[in-house]
Amino acid sequence: MMKNRSVPTDTVLPHVMYLCIPDALIWLSRVFGFVEHYRHGEPGGPISGAQVYAGNACIMLSRSRGRKTPGELGFGTQYLTVFVDDVDAHYARSTSEGARIVEELHETVYGERQYAAEDLECHRWLFSQHTRDLAPEDWGAKVAGKPKA
Repeated sequence: MMKNRSVPTDTVLPHVMYLCIPDALIWLSRVFGFVEHYRHGEPGGPISGAQVYAGNACIMLSRSRGRKTPGELGFGTQYLTVFVDDVDAHYARSTSEGARIVEELHETVYGERQYAAEDLECHRWLFSQHTRDLAPEDWGAKVAGKPKA
């Protein structure tokens, strides 16, 4: 995968809340191509969490247990960006499987080809592919400091 100095990857492990982990696992696998690594919970009880991979990204799914999902709240609070090797193929899969596209496939000024979609509980996902290696200054950003290597 191409690197892009304007967009770092693999730096955060998000925990995303769902009302029903099994339903989320099925949907995320079918629509976005996520691959289940493991699931966990108390013996004889409901599944309380799972870990999935989306390309090189690792994401934790957690049962909401009193926390509200974006679908329950009626609004979202964040986007989760996942980097994929072929965003055009990913977009085709997501649209053919009925994902709600909230941002059409396009190229950004900072060197990404991307689109955004909502999942079954209205979490917003941004799927992106590096297309150019640009320094932030190349497209007009003002850099406050250099990240440590």
